[in-house]
Amino acid sequence: VDTAQSLLCYGNKPVLVYVDPDTFNIDPARIEAAITPQTTAIMPVHVYGRPCNVEAIQKIADNYNLRVIYDGAHAFGVQCHGGSVLSHGDLSMLSFHATKVFNTFEGGAIICPDAKTKQRIDHLKNFGFVDEVTVVAPGINGKMSEVNAAFGLLQLKHIDIALGRRKEIAKAYREALASVKGIRVLTDDGETVANNAYFPILVEPEYPLSRDALYQRLKDYGIHGRRYFYPLITDFPMYRGMPSAQRENLPAATAAAQKVLCLPIYPALTQQELQRITQLIAL
Repeated sequence: VDTAQSLLCYGNKPVLVYVDPDTFNIDPARIEAAITPQTTAIMPVHVYGRPCNVEAIQKIADNYNLRVIYDGAHAFGVQCHGGSVLSHGDLSMLSFHATKVFNTFEGGAIICPDAKTKQRIDHLKNFGFVDEVTVVAPGINGKMSEVNAAFGLLQLKHIDIALGRRKEIAKAYREALASVKGIRVLTDDGETVANNAYFPILVEPEYPLSRDALYQRLKDYGIHGRRYFYPLITDFPMYRGMPSAQRENLPAATAAAQKVLCLPIYPALTQQELQRITQLIAL
């Protein structure tokens, strides 16, 4: 939601593009068809922290002289063959919301390639102030509080342990669910270091229950999965009238929204709790 909303809020027009049915990231093969003379940037999302095809996207952007701004909200700590996935594009955004693998309760960061861009961002996040008598742009109050920053510094001390534990849990989920008919687990998508921010499964037609029925079954036992992302933003009133938001134009996203269920994954999840979750899924 946030990626598209950030455009609408400032009078820009988002154009939605097909996602790859295996990765749920933007499909580079579909980008060029969505480019018009009014297009200024490509805004891909590293969905679930899984890297987009950054090389293909950059090639298209270079051909059309477009900026690439990544929504990397899920991608803290993720690396692909080119190093940090956040080093690609003109800008990458991180979320430090309380649900993320690294968080400051609220807040985030912008990863930029040079000091000049950072200076511009620093001005914009502080009402446009350069100093106490100079304002150069209509900015906002986007500063992080000292309390949030302190919490983040404390989290950094333990982040490697947390990411290691997430990796163990993801591996255990994969092993336990491998033989469950009708449950599909997403494969790795080119990352050399994953953060396992989420553990999405797809509930296929071969499974005895629908996705929503499985969601409710887990909920009845006090286990709260997330139908993430459901509903699609194309179901919201501010997007329904857009040609690119019509369901027939987004078959992979529409199908994924009806199948996906993210299972609980966090460092304190015990082996016993994980077994209970997978046993309930295995029926």
